[in-house]
Amino acid sequence: MKRNVLIIVLLLFVFKADAQQSSSYVPSPSNLKAREKFMDMKFGLFIHWGIYSVLGDGEWIMHTRKIPYYNYKRLADFFNPQEFNAKEWVALAKKSGMKYITITSRHHDGFSMFNTKASPYNIVDATPYKKDPLKELADECVKEGIELRFYYSLLDWGREDYSFGSKIVNGKPVKGDWDSYINFMKTQLTELITNYPSIKGIWFDGDWERKDVNWHYDEIYALIHKLNPEIMIGNNHHLAPKAGEDFQLFEKDLPGNNTAGFSAEAKIGTIPLETCETMNGSWGFNLNDRNYKSVKQLVHYLVNAAGRDANFLLNVGPMPNGKIQPEFSDTLLKIGDWIKLNGESIYGTRGNIVAAQPWGVVTAKEKIWYAHVLTLPDSKTVTVPVGNKKVRTVTLLDGNRKLKFKQDKGGLTIDLEAASAESLDTVLKLTF
Repeated sequence: MKRNVLIIVLLLFVFKADAQQSSSYVPSPSNLKAREKFMDMKFGLFIHWGIYSVLGDGEWIMHTRKIPYYNYKRLADFFNPQEFNAKEWVALAKKSGMKYITITSRHHDGFSMFNTKASPYNIVDATPYKKDPLKELADECVKEGIELRFYYSLLDWGREDYSFGSKIVNGKPVKGDWDSYINFMKTQLTELITNYPSIKGIWFDGDWERKDVNWHYDEIYALIHKLNPEIMIGNNHHLAPKAGEDFQLFEKDLPGNNTAGFSAEAKIGTIPLETCETMNGSWGFNLNDRNYKSVKQLVHYLVNAAGRDANFLLNVGPMPNGKIQPEFSDTLLKIGDWIKLNGESIYGTRGNIVAAQPWGVVTAKEKIWYAHVLTLPDSKTVTVPVGNKKVRTVTLLDGNRKLKFKQDKGGLTIDLEAASAESLDTVLKLTF
């Protein structure tokens, strides 16, 4: 009897080990290559756009205003973005120095912004617009060499099978039909990957609404990587990376910070990093939100992200007519002007070379370091901890002017009398 019990225990152990092994994720060579390219790009455009734009009060309006689903769905009848122009959007991203775009394919309201057969609640079937803007955007991105990625909501406020607000027992909502909802998502994700073959990433959101549910990530992630191993998966769950994910997301915070309150449980993993932020205080179009961040604030965000080895995904919420408001586009173009002069210190660099300093951060590539002085000290000097590396020259990136410096065991002390306190970012180029 004891021997039989031992055999059963051993078999269970083997089955468990096999299950763990089969569910483990080994990125393909093309995926690893995509990760490196992603880390090189550094700067992307986030776009939150949907029928919520019609009401001009952000993308959460259905939930915050407690609008019944059957009433909210009527917004589709008024959504007719005749001014949408994919060429204009992609050109703006490109002029702003952005290398990729991530756009909402489906947000928490459950409305699909693409041509889907899985639900009639989509922009082609339910609106007078009758066209697929994501297809136009995908085609234009290919033409202009901009990567396209899709945001996809796990959370759905309206579908009966999701049953928003239902109690979770044994990994499923008590109400609704969880298996049906998982299959619905699989169908839509298959459409997004097969019908838009140029896309490079899936950006999941909404996991945090149901922490106790079984999201079937092993199946969903495996499906995505099977359809296209190169696609990078990220999930805005505010936790440590899960098996099958290819990049880690940080919402409205730099990696390691928690000023927005989302990252208290987040642990930084070893996969590529990305932080996202809004240009005012809203993700979706908001008529009353005029709390616009300055060019300086956003350049500093980009630089601080790069210094921490993270990409910066900067959001706009287009208007319901399909136009991006000038308060956003004007700022983006000014950021693009800065990048034209300083891009070599951002693109293709890696961060976390040294810890963030009181004056700024350091980015690097090959045998060159870039010290980004974001706060010019009163002493007009900064000390860069270069360790045992022997510095050959220090120059101002803007103008290529050589600077005086002194190197000792305490680090590299650089004279910044030639630097301007008005500069958005005094970039110092250190060659070894």
